[in-house]
Amino acid sequence: MKRHVSSPAQYRLEDRALFVLMPLMLIVLLGIVGWSHFHLHPTGMLGVVCAAIASLPMIAAVVIFALYLREETDEFQKSLRVWALLWSTGATLTAITFSVSLEQFTHVPRISIGSAQTLFFVVFMLASVILRWRYR
Repeated sequence: MKRHVSSPAQYRLEDRALFVLMPLMLIVLLGIVGWSHFHLHPTGMLGVVCAAIASLPMIAAVVIFALYLREETDEFQKSLRVWALLWSTGATLTAITFSVSLEQFTHVPRISIGSAQTLFFVVFMLASVILRWRYR
């Protein structure tokens, strides 16, 4: 079954996600695993740089989707993406709030930022699939 991509903006979104976002996420993930494997804990300015690098995939995702929303001419496709982003943002904020509340009241370990980013992207993909299935 051949998949039809409806607009040039959709092609550019997929290209940016595949060739910019995914390699960036892989590099950051390998960097975090490498640092934690050797039990290195950067402090000071190096810690700030490492934190900035760890947030690059989320920044890239926001920029990629902002470019897509600016380029897309089909309002229905735009609304599907915005709804998927809304669901993924809500689910991620809910999970983080729950995790922080658990940490505060029951002293369980905090959810890692990598888990929050992964949750955001997984919920976004699931919401996109469900919304497309709903409106097929």
